[in-house]
Order: sequence, then C-alpha cells, then structure tokens
Amino acid sequence: MDIHYIISGFSVGLLVGLTGVGGGSLMTPLLTAFFGVAPSVAVGTDLAFASITKASGTLVHRMRRTVHWDVVILLCAGSLPAALVAIWGLHQFGAVNPNFAFFLRWSIAISVMLTVLALLFKHKLVGWLNRHPEKWLVGTQLKAATIGAGVLLGTLVTISSIGAGAVGATIITFLYPRMKTSEVAGTDIAYAVPLTALAATGHAWLGTIHWDLLGALLIGSIPGITIGSFASRAVPDVILRGVLATTLTLVAGKLIL
Repeated sequence: MDIHYIISGFSVGLLVGLTGVGGGSLMTPLLTAFFGVAPSVAVGTDLAFASITKASGTLVHRMRRTVHWDVVILLCAGSLPAALVAIWGLHQFGAVNPNFAFFLRWSIAISVMLTVLALLFKHKLVGWLNRHPEKWLVGTQLKAATIGAGVLLGTLVTISSIGAGAVGATIITFLYPRMKTSEVAGTDIAYAVPLTALAATGHAWLGTIHWDLLGALLIGSIPGITIGSFASRAVPDVILRGVLATTLTLVAGKLIL
C-alpha cells in the first residue's frame, strides 16, 4: 500500500475537517495531476470515498436536526436520474477509453474552478440576497429550481466527482437564504450520500474504482478529518478558505497545462 496515497488522504481529510469542503475538488485532481491516475479511475474512486465519508456526516447532522429532508428529496429527484444518464453516457463513450480522458480532465478542471468561485463569492451572494428579499424564489418556482439544481449537480458530480460540496452548498444558500449555515451543510451532505453512492455504483459497474487506492485514502483521511474538525475553531475561516481557493486554483492550472 503506497504511503503517498495515505499521506494524500490525510492531507485532504485535514482540509475537509478544517473547512468543511474540498473533498472531491481536491482528491480527484490530486490523483489525476500529481499521481498520474487515469481521470475515470480517479473520479470513480473518489465517489466511493465520498459516499462512505458523507454517510457518517449525515448521521451526525440527523441527530442534530440540521437536515431539511424536503429539500433533500427535491435535489435527489433531479440528481439521481441525471446521475443515471451520466453513467449511461460514460458507458457509451467509454469511461476507460484514453481518448475520453481529455474530456474528463477538462471537466474536472472546470468543476474545480466552479468550486473556487463558490468559495470566493458565497458571502457576497448571501449579502446580496439578504438585501433583496424580493428576489427569493417561493412555491412552485422554488421546487422547480431545486430539482433543476439537482440535475446540474448530479451530472457534474457523476462525471467529475466534484460539486457536491462547495458548489452544492452555494446553490442551496441561493435558493434557501433563510437556512442556517449548519442546516445548509447538513442538507448538502445528506443529498450527496445517495447521489455519490449511486454514481459510485455506476463507476464500479464501469470498472473505474481502484479498491486498494480507496483503502489507502480512507486510512489517511479518517484521522485527518478528525484532527481538522477539532482544529477548525482555532483558525480563522477567511484564512482557511483563502488557502483552499489558492490550492484549488493551482491544481486546476496544472490539470489544464
């Protein structure tokens, strides 16, 4: 078992514990750009990794009553069918085909930059929404927009394994500005569990999960997440998000180049 993968799992877990985001947006490009793992295998392995780690997080948020299950159902109504269509598309185009790796690499890079934008502009978005309550969606429009967001996230996550964290949380904040931060986090994690589990199952069917690699990443990430969670209160949020955004930008640049 490669110690480098264990260290990578620990490092990503530490950042996730500190910031609450960055799992897929860091792990997948890290495996692809720095370790030479095929993009399709990196995506499939990270989805299996995410489904396991997010399941435990959902249990915690459920006990704390910070999950809006009505929103989870609407997001899943869009994301799960979209994931199935995306899996079918990967099968048709050949998820392990080297010629398809170019498309996946750019999909990952674009998803990483969307995460960076979500990190940098989330607070400004929240401030704008608070100043313009007349722009808030309600009723049928809100339900339709939530399902549509689920379609976007389901496609993005299945193809690149990125988007369920910072991007998903930003979309939920935009659609439901009355939600507390803890409720946004809980709802975001809860809807991501069935999505990543379904997507991971699809990738297992496609043969794009490296099980030994998954085990090494989990060995490192579990203590990393634990340490990061305990240390998160000691480091200012603005510094953490700045470091994460800078790291993601560098990773995206390396993927493109």
